[in-house]
Amino acid sequence: MATQMNFKLKAQVNRSSARTLRHALNQPAAKGSVSKAGDELLVEAEMEGASARELNRRLLAALRKAEKRTTLRAEWTADGDTTERFFDYVLKKTINS
Repeated sequence: MATQMNFKLKAQVNRSSARTLRHALNQPAAKGSVSKAGDELLVEAEMEGASARELNRRLLAALRKAEKRTTLRAEWTADGDTTERFFDYVLKKTINS
């Protein structure tokens, strides 16, 4: 079994409802908040998983089950202060602090 790490998530979600987003966050058992900013939903949460890529994939897949056109811009920060930025499923940038 892969080692579980804690991640902090900051994300912007388009084309999804707050209810759908909260439901998707509950799937991987996250603690967090969802707020609305214009047409986007802003998410701040803490989640536990094997990798940022795996958590990002699970979250986006859960959101797209409800609304196929949902887009996700996510920033995952691990315990060790490594931050990974994703647009949908694609890793765009890794920052080591």
